[in-house]
Amino acid sequence: MKIGVVLPTFRATPHDAIVMAHTIEDLGLDGAFAYDHLWPMGAPHRPSFAPFPVLAAVATSCPSLVVGPLVARVGMVHTDHLCRQFETLEQVAPGRVIAALGTGDRKSLDELEGYGLPTLSTAQRLGLVSDTAVALRGRMPVWIGGQSTAVRDLALDLGVTVNLWESPSPHWPTSGEWNWAGRAPDDLDGHLSALKRAGATWAIFTPDVDCVRLGEWRRNRVS
Repeated sequence: MKIGVVLPTFRATPHDAIVMAHTIEDLGLDGAFAYDHLWPMGAPHRPSFAPFPVLAAVATSCPSLVVGPLVARVGMVHTDHLCRQFETLEQVAPGRVIAALGTGDRKSLDELEGYGLPTLSTAQRLGLVSDTAVALRGRMPVWIGGQSTAVRDLALDLGVTVNLWESPSPHWPTSGEWNWAGRAPDDLDGHLSALKRAGATWAIFTPDVDCVRLGEWRRNRVS
């Protein structure tokens, strides 16, 4: 099981994100990810860096890290443009890009309204996720983020990975490829071990995670 961390991009500069990327690379972790939000949820007064430029900078300076948004929300840009963003990042980091996609949810509606972006139905957003996944699969790993049965069924139908956000263990899949992302629980070591036993391919944590503990867990499992 690979381990990744979401970078702190809700900042006035990308400095903290770049520093954390170097830290997790030095600790032997596997991936750096970035949110795709126009502002931090519920805080329109705060800054937020777009994921792809930050990930390109990280990929250039940290050559061992896999990079990807977590997750790129469809409907914010045209599907063709979103695919070009992933393909451009792949040119910067060949073989190290994950096309993690998401439909978005009600929690981010204020961002769309604030920027005058269209509010699409669930069916429309699922259709855009499907179109984007089909366009990119085979070129790079594709993840689809979400908890709903519709999202899981789509991932299975397309043969791509489902990305679960803070899903409790009783709801972890028993078939198909999947990974877990979210805030670190108090029993971080136990959580990592449980995910590995259950078959998760990745565990990705929010920026407040203790990266040193992640590195120690990794080293203890390798040695």
